[in-house]
Order: sequence, then C-alpha cells, then structure tokens
Amino acid sequence: MLPLFDENPTSRTPFVTWALILVSIGLYVAANLGAGIHRTDLFAAFEVQQLPDDLQFSLEYAAVPCEIIQQRPLQRSEVAATYYETGDPLSCDPDADDGALFPNKRVLLAMVSSIFLHDGFIHLALNMLFLWVFGNNVEDRLGHGGFLAFYLVAGVVATVAYVAFQAAGTVAIVGASGAVAGIMGAYLVWYPDAPIRTLLFLILVDIRARWFLLAWFAVQFFTWTGPGGWIAHVAGFVFGVIAGRIVRKLQPRIRLRPGQRAPAWDETGGAGHGPYPHLDEVWNEPHHERYHR
Repeated sequence: MLPLFDENPTSRTPFVTWALILVSIGLYVAANLGAGIHRTDLFAAFEVQQLPDDLQFSLEYAAVPCEIIQQRPLQRSEVAATYYETGDPLSCDPDADDGALFPNKRVLLAMVSSIFLHDGFIHLALNMLFLWVFGNNVEDRLGHGGFLAFYLVAGVVATVAYVAFQAAGTVAIVGASGAVAGIMGAYLVWYPDAPIRTLLFLILVDIRARWFLLAWFAVQFFTWTGPGGWIAHVAGFVFGVIAGRIVRKLQPRIRLRPGQRAPAWDETGGAGHGPYPHLDEVWNEPHHERYHR
C-alpha cells in the first residue's frame, strides 16, 4: 500500500517540505560519498582498519541511546562490540573508558540531526515520499515556521520514545520516520476524508485518509524495523494526533488571508465560510468506482 499523492489542494507553497526533502537527500549523498572523515587507526587495538563512510557519518551525527542515557559519546570498545565482535546492539557499558570514538560529539544535538539521516536508499525514498504526500497540507495549516517546529519536535519525541525503550542501545538512530509519522498523525485529525491516491497490489485506488493512516499505524506493530524501531513510528504518530487535536481545539477556525481559499477537506468548514458539499457526494463523483470506503 503505497501513497502516490493526495487530492487535497493547498493555498500556500510548501517551501519547508521541499527544503526538508532536499536536505535529507543531500545528507544521504554526502554520507555515502566519503563525507565521513577516515580514521584508519581508531580501532587498531581491535584489528579494525576503517569504518565505512556512511557508518562513520551516522555514529558522528546521529543519536545513540547509550550516549543519551550516559551523556557521553560511545567509547571505542562499545563500537567494536556492536559492529565487529559480538554484534550485540545493546553493548552499552557504563564502565567503558578507553577513549571516545568522536569525543567532540554533542549527544543531545544529535537527536535533531539524526532526523535527517538514513541508512539506505529505500529508507530514504519511503520517508521522503510520505513527507511529500502529507507534509504540504500540514504545512499549509501550521505555516512555514510552525510546520518546521512541529516536524523537529515530532522527530525528537520519537527518538526519546526509542531511547526509553532501548536504553542500552549502541546502534545509531537514523531516519525521518518518527517526524513523518507525526505529520501523518496530524493529517489524520485535520483531513480524515481526503482522498489518497494509492498503489494497492498494482492497482490505483483512492482511499480515505483515515483508513489509509489507521492501516499504516496498525501495520507498525507487525513490522520489524530493527530493535524496537517501530516504537519511534508509533510515538511520532501518537504525538501528531495529540498535537493535531490540541491545535484544532485552540484554532477551530482557520484564519484565511485575503483572497485565500478555504483548505479542501477541512472538517471545520474552512474558517466559517460554510460547509463543503456533503462528503458522500464528493466521494461519489466523478469517479466513484475508484474509491475504497
């Protein structure tokens, strides 16, 4: 079930959504083209000559549960145990003191930078696709600055949830999944009936946003995305739903600029400009045979 686009027009250009996508793609390219600094002698004691560039990049700039809990960068022995010796992703050792891999790393700031990093092309492509489909309408509702703040906070909340679940983890947390899940949660609250053009078993269909997003949320509990990775998706989505409901309560009517059209599929009736046509009529015309209810 792959979303391609939503039939939910916006009234402002989603500059922040575009920028987030470009930054994420740029950092992925940088991480895989040697942007990491080569350190050939870091693991001489462990008979390791060099870490791959993308792994170095992640360990230097991404959040790691052990680092956040211990409030210090990973030690060389912890990295060696995680990636070269036992392969244990829970190799946090409170007594390790054999030299930090990246001694100048700011472990709390990494909770933000890790949102923009990804561990593979498919991981990046899926996150950016979902951000492209759902981000523009949420940005339209919150404004550019509000959307950026919402995105970052959702990502940090997802990271905190993961750290709480995996406190001894020594594997870097990368990906925009938690932040994007927050966007999806807010979209569910604000535009539950918006049609989502979806590729379903090689067939193009339109599915109401509520059913698409709830199905995605349910699938997270049955999908293996790494040690506890699903918890970040769930936490981000729940945060988005809660934040979306708070915003709807505080701002039940959207304030429109002069000449601005009311957002499509907004359940508030578009800032008091009258209700939209009955949703069943909208869904039945003009291509009712395509729609899954």
